[in-house]
Amino acid sequence: MLNVPAQAFPASGSQQRAAAAVARSKVPLKPGRSLMDWIRLTKSGKDLTGLKGRLIEVTEEELAKHSKKDDCWICIRGLVYNVTSYMEYHPGGEDELMRAAGTDGTDLFDQVHRWVNYESMLKECLVGRMALKPVAATTETCCTLPEEKKLLNGMLPKNKVLDTSSKDLTPSYDWFQTDHLVTVVIYTKQKGMNSEMVIVDHQDGRLRVDSILRDYSYLLHIELSYAVQEDITVHIAEKVGKVEIVLKKKDNIPWSKLGQPLESHSSFIKCTDRGLCYRRCKLISKTEVTHDTKLFCLMLPQSTHLQVPVGHHVYLKQIIAGTEIVKPYTPVSCSLKSDFKEPSHYDGTHLILMIKIYPNGLFTPELDHLQIGDYISVSNSEGSFKKSQVQTLEDLFLLAAGTGFTPMVKLLNYVLTNVCSLRTVKLMFFNKTEDDILWRNQLEQLALKDKRFEVQFILSEPKKEGTGKQGKISSSLLSEFVKRSKKDSKILICVCGPAPFTEQGIQFLQNLGYSKEEVHSFTA
Repeated sequence: MLNVPAQAFPASGSQQRAAAAVARSKVPLKPGRSLMDWIRLTKSGKDLTGLKGRLIEVTEEELAKHSKKDDCWICIRGLVYNVTSYMEYHPGGEDELMRAAGTDGTDLFDQVHRWVNYESMLKECLVGRMALKPVAATTETCCTLPEEKKLLNGMLPKNKVLDTSSKDLTPSYDWFQTDHLVTVVIYTKQKGMNSEMVIVDHQDGRLRVDSILRDYSYLLHIELSYAVQEDITVHIAEKVGKVEIVLKKKDNIPWSKLGQPLESHSSFIKCTDRGLCYRRCKLISKTEVTHDTKLFCLMLPQSTHLQVPVGHHVYLKQIIAGTEIVKPYTPVSCSLKSDFKEPSHYDGTHLILMIKIYPNGLFTPELDHLQIGDYISVSNSEGSFKKSQVQTLEDLFLLAAGTGFTPMVKLLNYVLTNVCSLRTVKLMFFNKTEDDILWRNQLEQLALKDKRFEVQFILSEPKKEGTGKQGKISSSLLSEFVKRSKKDSKILICVCGPAPFTEQGIQFLQNLGYSKEEVHSFTA
């Protein structure tokens, strides 16, 4: 996945989340304006709020007054920050921040990177909380709400609950036990459930089960009554949408109840409204791919069930200089073969990440310094790509630049192994030099072994004696590269790379007449 700047802030609110992620570009910062410089400033004791340590209640009218570059306040989830000092440190540029100046920037923030820990990044800029609006008197009470709007842990705003005319569509759960086992059953009421749509974590006596139902999430979150063993088993009945989580009791005693409900238990809300959950994963191997890129193999906890879908990414979180830094990466397969089947050793127990190390960066050098056996926090997966986009595909075209190749790895393995209708798969891979090409030998071997696959390498800084195509992404390159195997064949064109590359690629493809449904950009 792209090495997106983790410290980025709100982007364009006029586009959808995925499009907004594409649209943002990293802006060159002045010397002394790196993320580490910002962290140093926040720890210097300087008053960044202008209020000398006071916290105030901010009205909408007061917030609106602070909408200039030299006096900029932004509200995120009810908290107001003075981001004036942060302007020069923001990798997306001042104009990006100014889109939310003097307003509630929560939606803008969520569209691009709701995963960023802004509380940690901007804690020294906190002005205070937004003042609550007076609520008009009403004779209605919460008990008059329909049952499907009620949640075991309290009430959610109307827009947080699935809008459905039938409460029978809302998932539910039950549990039963034997002398040795406790089985939790979730009735998702959705056909076609699979293991990638269920994320289970058991940490510190707490069971968290997140079932992904299209764009919605049903969460079971309980502090268990008694201790259970680390290993868990997950069974899914795809045809009826039933999920079973089997827990082994540590002590063979009867349970009178499953446990105590925790925050957001039994809630059914949009996935984008659900906060990310992290778990600690152990680094078990680190191997070189190129001079500056490595494969990191992380082992999931024994009490976690997490299988990342094709084209989806996870977030890695590290505390650096006292500040939580988060960056997205797309898991890859450990190999690239047309007949590739993931070894059982990696099936649901490990994540493999292909990461470029930037010597002068803040995050990746910290990753590179991790020793075998060290731990790092890994989030749930996110992404908009769906396997249904390729299941009846005839032609697949992949445009990748640098580590934008990573989403293509699992996609290649999946389509060449599972899509019977596939006629051609072509990858155009852009890099600076030959030394930068990831898995070149594997790609060339794959092209020799599977006649459906073809790869072209495009270099922007080739050696003088080098051969092959040179340059950068262009309309002429794409018009020659993207050609249907037959008239009106079903095609998909996937694009991933730095923001300018992705932006240009999408624009060129639109100019060539390809529809939005025929183009997918991998973003985070």
